[in-house]
Amino acid sequence: TSMRHRSKLLAGGAVAVALLAGVLFGGVLEESPSARSTAVVPPQAISESALSGIVQGGAQATVASLETALASSPSDPDTLASLGLAYQIRWRETGDASYLPRSNAALAAALTARPDDPTATLGLGNLALLQHQFARALVVGRRAQKLAPHSARPYGVIGDAQIELGRYTAAFSSFERMVALKPNLASYARIAYARELKGDTVGAIAAMRLAVDAAGGQPDATAWALVELAKLEFGRGRVTAADTYARAALTAVPGYVYALEQRARIEAARGRLDSSIALARRASEAIPLAQFVSLLGDLLERRGRLAEARQQRATVAAIDRLLVAGGVRVDLESAVYRADQRIRPVETVALARRARADRPSIYGDDALGWALARAGRCDEAVTWSRRSLRLGTRDAQLWFHHGYAAGCAGDTTEMTRAYEKALALNPNFSVRFAPLARKAVS
Repeated sequence: TSMRHRSKLLAGGAVAVALLAGVLFGGVLEESPSARSTAVVPPQAISESALSGIVQGGAQATVASLETALASSPSDPDTLASLGLAYQIRWRETGDASYLPRSNAALAAALTARPDDPTATLGLGNLALLQHQFARALVVGRRAQKLAPHSARPYGVIGDAQIELGRYTAAFSSFERMVALKPNLASYARIAYARELKGDTVGAIAAMRLAVDAAGGQPDATAWALVELAKLEFGRGRVTAADTYARAALTAVPGYVYALEQRARIEAARGRLDSSIALARRASEAIPLAQFVSLLGDLLERRGRLAEARQQRATVAAIDRLLVAGGVRVDLESAVYRADQRIRPVETVALARRARADRPSIYGDDALGWALARAGRCDEAVTWSRRSLRLGTRDAQLWFHHGYAAGCAGDTTEMTRAYEKALALNPNFSVRFAPLARKAVS
């Protein structure tokens, strides 16, 4: 499957804004600079005071410092809340899902010490998003909004959860409210994602350019926004523009893994498979995320290195098991991946059905349709794949899956139309499946 699709699913939609940008503190900041001057979180504010050092020193040093401070003051709510948030940043930096239960414990302890702490509450909302517990994220996000009614940040958690629950009108309203309260990287990026979902790629790019400006030169945040621009350009078939943004991200943060992943896809689109494999391997060795490892597996398979590709597939399964152990629900991601590989199709359909019940979004519809099509349940598959297109999203992967389902159901005219649409949107939408679509319409 496309890595844009896989990474979007793993990140829980727009929650990528918080962690992939390396600016979790961009998702849980105060709304006025004055909050930085006090160690106690003031009422109706969301504080960043104890997290401000992460930008300079990295989360590893911050975690160590906070853990040391906690040893002498084990019930201090500010230290506990800051530690809970720093653990989430460490998860982003390392891919180690064991940081997520530790974040939960620290944030819960902070709320035990101070039940109406908006920072810890919002931290738990963000954690629920990371663990793909979207109904819970919505409840916690709404509580954070009541605790900090003038803050933009809770609307990000609320809107992210609504996106994954398929409540698009409400989600888009939440994002509009967020950007009206505080136009910054986090809010502009969510507006970009909303526009992308509605098929307005040009508008999404415009909003993401505002996000780059709003990053204010902070390296990690700038790199993240530049990679998102690269993905948007790549998604509409503009490989050169995508490469320009990906390289700019690597200038902002040398070795930035998400830029390495994107450059791997760009090199594959240019037919440079060996260079692509080397870049994907660098990304997967730096942070063993499933999206990097599965990309590497697809590239190795396309190169004919089948034994090495199988090894990467086993690694993806192991990573997903670790995510589950960390409290992350990966049913949707696993269903799409298993359908790609045609792993136990009957079980995969059941998995996709559970995933879609939890996440009744267009990507939930797509996952169920894809699993059904790969299991040969063609008429059902067409119903769900058609539903996944209901927002007008210009995602070539959705169109490919719909074409496959139509072909499975015997409608070769619709199959050809959908494959041509996918290839027109992005001729290189998938290392694995774009060649199949090209062959089918040639």
